[in-house]
Amino acid sequence: MADFNSEFWSWFISAIVVGGFIWMLYLLQINNKAQLPEDGEAKPTGHVWDEDLQELNTPLPRWWLYMFYITIVFGAVYLALYPGLGSYKGVLGWSSVGEYEAEVAKADAEFGPLYDKFLNEDLAALATSKDAMRTGERLYVNYCAVCHGSDARGAKGFPNLRDNDWLYGGDPETIKTTIMYGRTGAMPAWEGALGGAEGVAQVAEYVQQLAGRDIDADVAEQGKAKFDVFCVACHTPEGTGIQAMGAPNLTDNIWLYGGSAKAIKQTIAMGREGRMPAHAEFLGEAKVHILAAYIYSLSNENE
Repeated sequence: MADFNSEFWSWFISAIVVGGFIWMLYLLQINNKAQLPEDGEAKPTGHVWDEDLQELNTPLPRWWLYMFYITIVFGAVYLALYPGLGSYKGVLGWSSVGEYEAEVAKADAEFGPLYDKFLNEDLAALATSKDAMRTGERLYVNYCAVCHGSDARGAKGFPNLRDNDWLYGGDPETIKTTIMYGRTGAMPAWEGALGGAEGVAQVAEYVQQLAGRDIDADVAEQGKAKFDVFCVACHTPEGTGIQAMGAPNLTDNIWLYGGSAKAIKQTIAMGREGRMPAHAEFLGEAKVHILAAYIYSLSNENE
């Protein structure tokens, strides 16, 4: 809490919590002053609802009153043992992070050997193991399907893992490196450098020509001149891309952000940014090893 802005917020929340306890005690005291008259008959207080429903000055039931005090004591003890007063960590030092880490450590101790036994196996060979692939499938569903889809065919901005078209390479070790350490890709915006929308349209036409589409040859020729100046450093003169840079192959008619003329123009004009998060620390190498073999098997399942 103190990290949010300053120590003020810690004291602010502590004051609200402590003030709430004091207010509850005060309410109990002022409502506990009512006493029955000597004749033992409760008297009306003057509050009437629904014509004849009257409030009497009956004292609070003792059992209810004692239960209320017990809840206040329980709350005070709880706040002494656990976090609740600003940045105060409590006598027991409990935290949700510590609880999570303890659960992870327990799970790793129990299930870690199931993954570790595959760690030293060759990835390509592991991709043919039915036991390992069943485990890999479960790992994929839990950690990868949210971006790449339950069928691993991807979505706009998220690569298809079944088509054997890879930005950074599809051999088993490269796939493992991608999962372990992540990837960050950036396509810069070129609209300004290309002279505006007309230049973007020309390059987009040439890019579609590289992909084998029927286009306006004259416009594509103008686009090629610009492509040879601004694009070949990443995509090569032939447009086949450079995997070491994550620059896509423009000749295979496979498009990460959409292959329509409009989408291609938008990519060239505005650029794109993509990030594959690193999973080494989160999953550990043993799980990543199995996951890499599973993903490799998806793109080679027909071989």
